[in-house]
Amino acid sequence: MAAQTDVLIVGAGPTGLVLALWLTKQGVGVTIVDKNSGPGEASRAMAVQARTLELYRQLDIADAVIDAGYKTPAMNMWARGSHRARIPLVDAGRAVSAYPFVLIYPQDRHERLLVQQLHALGVDVHWQTELLRFEEGESHVTAMLKQADGQEVALTAAYLAGCDGARSLVRHQIGSAFEGGTYKQLFYVADVRVTGIEPAGEAHIAFDQSDFVLLLCYGEKDQYRLIGTVRDERAEHPEQLTFADVGHDAINGLNLKISEVNWFSSYRVHHRVTDHFRRGRAFLLGDAAHVHSPAGGQGMNTGILDAINLAWKLAAVVKGKAPEALLDSYQIERQAFARTLVETTDKLFSFVTAQGGLADFVRTRIAPIFASVAYKRASVREYLFRVVSQTTLDYRDSPLSQGRAGEVQGGDRLPWLPGGTADNYDSLAAIEWQVHVYGEAKADLAQWCAQHGIALHVFPWGPAYEKAGVARNAAYLLRPDTYVALADPEADASTLNRYFEARGVVLPA
Repeated sequence: MAAQTDVLIVGAGPTGLVLALWLTKQGVGVTIVDKNSGPGEASRAMAVQARTLELYRQLDIADAVIDAGYKTPAMNMWARGSHRARIPLVDAGRAVSAYPFVLIYPQDRHERLLVQQLHALGVDVHWQTELLRFEEGESHVTAMLKQADGQEVALTAAYLAGCDGARSLVRHQIGSAFEGGTYKQLFYVADVRVTGIEPAGEAHIAFDQSDFVLLLCYGEKDQYRLIGTVRDERAEHPEQLTFADVGHDAINGLNLKISEVNWFSSYRVHHRVTDHFRRGRAFLLGDAAHVHSPAGGQGMNTGILDAINLAWKLAAVVKGKAPEALLDSYQIERQAFARTLVETTDKLFSFVTAQGGLADFVRTRIAPIFASVAYKRASVREYLFRVVSQTTLDYRDSPLSQGRAGEVQGGDRLPWLPGGTADNYDSLAAIEWQVHVYGEAKADLAQWCAQHGIALHVFPWGPAYEKAGVARNAAYLLRPDTYVALADPEADASTLNRYFEARGVVLPA
């Protein structure tokens, strides 16, 4: 292990691995450590959302993840042993993203793929290496690490990224609060072999009074992931639980046979957000910064987007291309989303797990009918896809966001516009500042972009662009993480120049 690095990453789950990948791709030196002996063998997170796949194009790993995962055809809703609704999921967001589906890819497999990708870039995880403590100086952080052989070594880094989970040592040492609470329910997750389920190969959620279970297929014949809650006195001693101890009412209502339990685990779920995502040279990402219920399959994806949001900013500062003030935008942008997400998933989880006759009636009678009818409307399907896929996430209130052109504002995710002569997301595979124009680019804008080394992508105007809400001939300046930084209807080169000057960001050339 080197004695010095640009960024020390503590925790080699998906969040830490993605941060390491994006930093390495941008030429930033990283050291990534984890106290475990290797990638996880268990998996709670199952879904990879469309926004994550869009950003995975920057490392050319989106196709590999899709090939390794499983596109869920539909979600089936059951209540008290009866099939109540089937909601198709394939192509739910076909007008929103090139990845209009729900992809199931267990976290343990996902982590191993990310480790392999990082190794291909010349970086290996230092397993069985634990952060003991750290001290911050004026220009660096000195961390004391305990290696597998028990030896303690010091490492100096410009910045420290805490991706070390809900019990984060980094969060405790910087004194960040972690307000929220813990759900009384005890969750379980099991990897099982199932026969008799119909339709096979699809997702199923079943309710039976206060008991519920979620059944997910991940592409292998008869192999499913079961997620549910443990109730009553059995939850008081989770260390003694086996699969035979959990409630089976909802499971039995699916009319299936579980022939084999390959793996079983139980865990508590929290809903918390830290008050500081950054303190000096230390940052918190993923579960170290926010935890919430698994409703909607958002947790792992949120941590990954934390990492990508921070990575380009750290790279700019480490390379002397931006002032340290740029790093303040990380908390502003990600904390607001985390708080909204915790509130949303909390409401959904409370609905699913609420006890009582009225709650049971709504879940088993009203909800399936409403879901089946609502999902027949294209507008409802698209709205739900946007919410779950995290494609609605914007940074409009960020100090890095400016302007409006058409319906697109600074801080928005750039609309995916495949209706023209080219896919406008192809250029987003590059981790760099770039400008998009839909229509014709002014000569002075083209000259300014060429002079400053910023790629200019011009897309001939078409009806699809107008329908999507982009303004004709406007300039859209895109950040390295592909969000709109500046939307200028006048496409004025001087406006772009002032944008960079005001934020102290050095232009590429």
